[in-house]
Amino acid sequence: MSESLPEGYTSSVQYGLSLAIKRVEEHRGVSQFLENGVRNAAGMWFGVLPVVMCIGTLALVLANNTPVFEVLGTPFLPLLQALQVPEADSVSKTMIVGFTDMFTPSVIAAATVTSDMSRFIVAVISVTQLIYLSEVGGLILGSKIPVNLLELFILFLERTIISLLIVAPAAHLIF
Repeated sequence: MSESLPEGYTSSVQYGLSLAIKRVEEHRGVSQFLENGVRNAAGMWFGVLPVVMCIGTLALVLANNTPVFEVLGTPFLPLLQALQVPEADSVSKTMIVGFTDMFTPSVIAAATVTSDMSRFIVAVISVTQLIYLSEVGGLILGSKIPVNLLELFILFLERTIISLLIVAPAAHLIF
C-alpha cells in the first residue's frame, strides 16, 4: 500500500510523530480536559435522555396493549421450533421487543412463559442483543457514528440470531 506524504516528510512515522506533537501542543491542561468531558456528558444526557425515555415508554405501551411485537416476532417462530425451544410462540414475541429496551423481553416473558428453559433463553438473549433503541441505540444514533436506524436494526437481528443459535443448545445442556 503506497501512501502520499506531505512535503518534507520521508516516512509515515515521521509524519505521525509530527501530528502527535502538534496535538500535544494544543492541549491546555487538565481543566480543559475535564471541561470538555463535562460538556460532552451533559450534551449526551440532555440530548439523548428524552429520546431514550420516549422510546422505552412507547415500547412498553405497544408491548402491553397491541399485538405489534407478536406479529414482528412471528418470523422467529420456525427457528425457535427448530431449536426445540419450549413455548416457542410465547418466546417469539420477546425477540423483536428487545430492540426497544433490554428489560422489556424479560417483563413479557415473566407474564407469559412458564418454562424455566425458555425464561433462561429470553433472559440471555435480551442481554446479548446489546443494541437497544432506548439505551445504546439512542446513543449511537445521537453520536457522529455514521449508522442509520435500518443498519442498527440489521445489526440487532444478526446479534439476536447468532445469540439464539448459541444459547438454545446451551440451554438444552443446562435444563
